[in-house]
Amino acid sequence: MEQQKDSATLGMWIFLSTEVLFFGGMFLTYTINRHTYPDVFAAASTTLSLKLGTINTLVLIASSFTMAMSVWCAEVGKKKWLPVCLILTLILGVVFLGIKGVEYHDKYVEHHIPGLPFQFEPGSDVATNAHAQLFFSLYFGMTGLHALHMVVGVGLLCWLLKQSIRGRFTPEYNTPVENIGLYWHFVDIVWIYLYPLLYLIDRHK
Repeated sequence: MEQQKDSATLGMWIFLSTEVLFFGGMFLTYTINRHTYPDVFAAASTTLSLKLGTINTLVLIASSFTMAMSVWCAEVGKKKWLPVCLILTLILGVVFLGIKGVEYHDKYVEHHIPGLPFQFEPGSDVATNAHAQLFFSLYFGMTGLHALHMVVGVGLLCWLLKQSIRGRFTPEYNTPVENIGLYWHFVDIVWIYLYPLLYLIDRHK
Protein backbone atom coordinates (compact mmCIF):
# COMPACT_ATOMS: atom_id res chain seq x y z
CA MET A 1 0.00 0.00 0.00
CA GLU A 2 2.85 2.37 0.81
CA GLN A 3 4.46 1.70 -2.56
CA GLN A 4 1.14 2.28 -4.34
CA LYS A 5 0.71 5.58 -2.52
CA ASP A 6 4.22 6.71 -3.47
CA SER A 7 3.62 5.72 -7.10
CA ALA A 8 0.31 7.60 -7.22
CA THR A 9 1.85 10.69 -5.66
CA LEU A 10 4.78 10.57 -8.09
CA GLY A 11 2.31 10.29 -10.97
CA MET A 12 0.43 13.36 -9.76
CA TRP A 13 3.65 15.38 -9.46
CA ILE A 14 4.66 14.37 -13.00
CA PHE A 15 1.23 15.43 -14.26
CA LEU A 16 1.49 18.76 -12.45
CA SER A 17 4.95 19.34 -13.92
CA THR A 18 3.49 19.02 -17.42
CA GLU A 19 0.78 21.50 -16.42
CA VAL A 20 3.49 23.92 -15.27
CA LEU A 21 5.09 23.70 -18.71
CA PHE A 22 1.71 24.24 -20.38
CA PHE A 23 0.78 27.30 -18.34
CA GLY A 24 4.39 28.49 -18.49
CA GLY A 25 4.15 28.84 -22.26
CA MET A 26 1.06 31.02 -21.92
CA PHE A 27 2.68 33.13 -19.21
CA LEU A 28 5.74 33.64 -21.43
CA THR A 29 3.58 34.67 -24.38
CA TYR A 30 1.71 37.15 -22.22
CA THR A 31 4.93 38.58 -20.74
CA ILE A 32 6.54 39.10 -24.14
CA ASN A 33 3.48 40.85 -25.55
CA ARG A 34 3.04 42.96 -22.45
CA HIS A 35 6.63 44.13 -22.79
CA THR A 36 6.10 44.83 -26.52
CA TYR A 37 2.85 46.79 -26.10
CA PRO A 38 3.06 48.14 -22.54
CA ASP A 39 0.74 51.14 -22.89
CA VAL A 40 -2.15 49.30 -24.53
CA PHE A 41 -1.85 46.33 -22.18
CA ALA A 42 -1.78 48.67 -19.17
CA ALA A 43 -4.89 50.48 -20.42
CA ALA A 44 -6.67 47.18 -21.09
CA SER A 45 -5.80 45.95 -17.59
CA THR A 46 -7.66 48.88 -16.05
CA THR A 47 -10.89 47.68 -17.64
CA LEU A 48 -10.77 44.51 -15.52
CA SER A 49 -12.61 44.62 -12.20
CA LEU A 50 -9.97 44.83 -9.48
CA LYS A 51 -12.69 44.27 -6.87
CA LEU A 52 -13.91 41.01 -8.40
CA GLY A 53 -10.37 39.81 -9.07
CA THR A 54 -9.38 40.48 -5.46
CA ILE A 55 -12.48 38.75 -4.08
CA ASN A 56 -11.77 35.71 -6.24
CA THR A 57 -8.18 35.64 -4.99
CA LEU A 58 -9.37 35.61 -1.38
CA VAL A 59 -11.93 32.92 -2.24
CA LEU A 60 -9.23 30.65 -3.67
CA ILE A 61 -6.89 31.24 -0.73
CA ALA A 62 -9.73 30.22 1.59
CA SER A 63 -10.40 27.14 -0.56
CA SER A 64 -6.75 26.13 -0.26
CA PHE A 65 -7.13 26.21 3.52
CA THR A 66 -10.30 24.11 3.51
CA MET A 67 -8.68 21.66 1.07
CA ALA A 68 -5.64 21.37 3.33
CA MET A 69 -8.02 20.69 6.23
CA SER A 70 -9.71 18.00 4.14
CA VAL A 71 -6.38 16.24 3.63
CA TRP A 72 -5.61 16.53 7.34
CA CYS A 73 -9.03 15.11 8.29
CA ALA A 74 -8.46 12.14 5.99
CA GLU A 75 -4.98 11.51 7.40
CA VAL A 76 -6.04 11.56 11.06
CA GLY A 77 -9.38 9.80 10.59
CA LYS A 78 -11.78 12.72 11.18
CA LYS A 79 -14.48 11.07 9.11
CA LYS A 80 -17.25 13.42 10.23
CA TRP A 81 -15.27 16.56 9.42
CA LEU A 82 -13.88 15.42 6.08
CA PRO A 83 -17.19 15.87 4.18
CA VAL A 84 -17.67 19.27 5.83
CA CYS A 85 -14.28 20.52 4.66
CA LEU A 86 -14.86 19.13 1.19
CA ILE A 87 -18.26 20.82 0.97
CA LEU A 88 -16.71 24.14 2.00
CA THR A 89 -14.00 23.74 -0.64
CA LEU A 90 -16.64 22.85 -3.22
CA ILE A 91 -18.74 25.91 -2.34
CA LEU A 92 -15.73 28.21 -2.60
CA GLY A 93 -14.82 26.72 -5.98
CA VAL A 94 -18.33 27.30 -7.29
CA VAL A 95 -18.28 30.87 -5.93
CA PHE A 96 -15.04 31.51 -7.83
CA LEU A 97 -16.55 30.24 -11.07
CA GLY A 98 -19.68 32.32 -10.50
CA ILE A 99 -17.67 35.51 -10.02
CA LYS A 100 -15.60 34.70 -13.10
CA GLY A 101 -18.84 34.28 -15.03
CA VAL A 102 -19.89 37.78 -13.92
CA GLU A 103 -16.57 39.15 -15.17
CA TYR A 104 -17.00 37.44 -18.53
CA HIS A 105 -20.51 38.85 -18.84
CA ASP A 106 -19.19 42.34 -18.13
CA LYS A 107 -16.60 41.95 -20.88
CA TYR A 108 -19.36 40.84 -23.27
CA VAL A 109 -21.46 43.89 -22.43
CA GLU A 110 -18.43 46.17 -22.91
CA HIS A 111 -17.67 44.58 -26.33
CA HIS A 112 -14.26 43.43 -25.14
CA ILE A 113 -14.51 39.90 -26.53
CA PRO A 114 -12.18 39.36 -29.51
CA GLY A 115 -13.91 38.11 -32.63
CA LEU A 116 -17.20 39.86 -31.86
CA PRO A 117 -17.82 43.55 -32.70
CA PHE A 118 -14.85 44.67 -30.63
CA GLN A 119 -14.68 48.17 -29.16
CA PHE A 120 -11.86 49.15 -26.84
CA GLU A 121 -11.87 52.92 -26.48
CA PRO A 122 -13.82 55.50 -28.54
CA GLY A 123 -11.53 56.92 -31.19
CA SER A 124 -8.88 54.20 -30.85
CA ASP A 125 -6.84 53.58 -33.98
CA VAL A 126 -6.59 50.23 -35.72
CA ALA A 127 -3.27 49.31 -34.09
CA THR A 128 -4.52 50.09 -30.59
CA ASN A 129 -7.64 48.00 -31.11
CA ALA A 130 -5.55 45.13 -32.49
CA HIS A 131 -3.19 45.18 -29.50
CA ALA A 132 -6.12 45.46 -27.09
CA GLN A 133 -7.71 42.42 -28.74
CA LEU A 134 -4.42 40.61 -28.19
CA PHE A 135 -4.59 41.43 -24.48
CA PHE A 136 -8.15 40.18 -24.16
CA SER A 137 -7.37 37.07 -26.21
CA LEU A 138 -4.64 36.22 -23.72
CA TYR A 139 -6.90 37.17 -20.81
CA PHE A 140 -9.70 34.88 -21.91
CA GLY A 141 -7.24 32.16 -22.91
CA MET A 142 -5.43 32.07 -19.56
CA THR A 143 -8.40 32.65 -17.27
CA GLY A 144 -10.60 30.35 -19.36
CA LEU A 145 -8.05 27.53 -19.15
CA HIS A 146 -7.76 28.14 -15.43
CA ALA A 147 -11.56 28.06 -15.08
CA LEU A 148 -11.63 24.76 -16.98
CA HIS A 149 -9.17 23.33 -14.45
CA MET A 150 -11.46 24.62 -11.71
CA VAL A 151 -14.43 22.82 -13.27
CA VAL A 152 -12.41 19.59 -13.33
CA GLY A 153 -11.44 20.22 -9.70
CA VAL A 154 -15.08 20.71 -8.71
CA GLY A 155 -15.95 17.40 -10.36
CA LEU A 156 -13.15 15.65 -8.48
CA LEU A 157 -14.33 17.21 -5.21
CA CYS A 158 -17.85 15.89 -5.85
CA TRP A 159 -16.39 12.39 -6.26
CA LEU A 160 -14.31 12.77 -3.09
CA LEU A 161 -17.37 13.97 -1.18
CA LYS A 162 -19.39 10.97 -2.30
CA GLN A 163 -16.63 8.56 -1.28
CA SER A 164 -16.00 10.32 2.04
CA ILE A 165 -19.67 10.06 2.99
CA ARG A 166 -19.36 6.33 2.43
CA GLY A 167 -16.43 6.31 4.86
CA ARG A 168 -13.95 5.06 2.29
CA PHE A 169 -11.00 7.19 3.43
CA THR A 170 -9.04 6.24 6.53
CA PRO A 171 -5.62 7.11 7.99
CA GLU A 172 -4.36 4.01 6.17
CA TYR A 173 -5.93 4.93 2.80
CA ASN A 174 -6.32 8.57 1.81
CA THR A 175 -4.23 8.85 -1.36
CA PRO A 176 -7.06 10.24 -3.55
CA VAL A 177 -7.69 13.06 -1.09
CA GLU A 178 -4.01 13.94 -0.96
CA ASN A 179 -3.52 13.86 -4.74
CA ILE A 180 -6.65 15.83 -5.53
CA GLY A 181 -5.53 18.26 -2.85
CA LEU A 182 -2.24 18.70 -4.72
CA TYR A 183 -4.18 19.37 -7.92
CA TRP A 184 -6.41 21.92 -6.18
CA HIS A 185 -3.45 23.74 -4.66
CA PHE A 186 -1.76 23.86 -8.06
CA VAL A 187 -4.82 25.48 -9.63
CA ASP A 188 -4.90 28.01 -6.79
CA ILE A 189 -1.21 28.83 -7.27
CA VAL A 190 -1.76 29.43 -10.98
CA TRP A 191 -4.36 32.06 -10.09
CA ILE A 192 -1.96 33.68 -7.63
CA TYR A 193 0.26 34.37 -10.66
CA LEU A 194 -2.60 35.34 -12.96
CA TYR A 195 -4.00 37.90 -10.54
CA PRO A 196 -1.03 40.33 -10.46
CA LEU A 197 -0.20 39.79 -14.16
CA LEU A 198 -3.70 40.65 -15.34
CA TYR A 199 -5.11 42.93 -12.64
CA LEU A 200 -2.25 44.74 -10.91
CA ILE A 201 0.78 45.41 -13.14
CA ASP A 202 0.89 48.98 -14.53
CA ARG A 203 -2.63 49.63 -13.32
CA HIS A 204 -1.66 53.22 -12.46
CA LYS A 205 -0.93 54.01 -16.10
